[in-house]
Amino acid sequence: MANAEPKILQNPPTKTHKFLLLLQIFLRASVMAASLASTSLIVTNKETTLVFGIPVQAKYSYSPSFKFLAIANAFAASFTLLSLVFTLIASRRGITPGNYFFFFLHDLAMMSLVLAGCAAATAVGYLGKNGDSHAGWLPICNYLDKFCKRMTTATVTSYLSLILLLSLTIISATRSREIQV
Repeated sequence: MANAEPKILQNPPTKTHKFLLLLQIFLRASVMAASLASTSLIVTNKETTLVFGIPVQAKYSYSPSFKFLAIANAFAASFTLLSLVFTLIASRRGITPGNYFFFFLHDLAMMSLVLAGCAAATAVGYLGKNGDSHAGWLPICNYLDKFCKRMTTATVTSYLSLILLLSLTIISATRSREIQV
């Protein structure tokens, strides 16, 4: 009877480890997809319209904030692909708490980068939609509706990527707490 207890206790960590590994793979692939989708929406976003008879063109490259969001998402997608490859390689050898610490640092850095890009794009998007009466800036989204809607979609997709990166950061931080000093 005493031999039955250790076997029961050993199975849950194995199932938990496999579940967390599959969850990490799914989350990393989802971050990559969301970041790539956001980058592609931003980079291909442009619109030309007439405002008071004058042709006005809007491109993501005209705003440093939108360029930063595109670059942040491209970096996040690239480095998350790299971390996905490392996760798959490490899973064959067995992921140690030390490995999780490096994943934690990676996920935290990518989350911070995407958060900064989202914040910058949100601020500029708010000005584009509502303007600033104190500064004399008029809203432009009334004239560039397609551009604004597409940029909003890209920003929301970036926020999705941010939430997924936050989840990965929490998982990695929790698993890295098991480091023996």
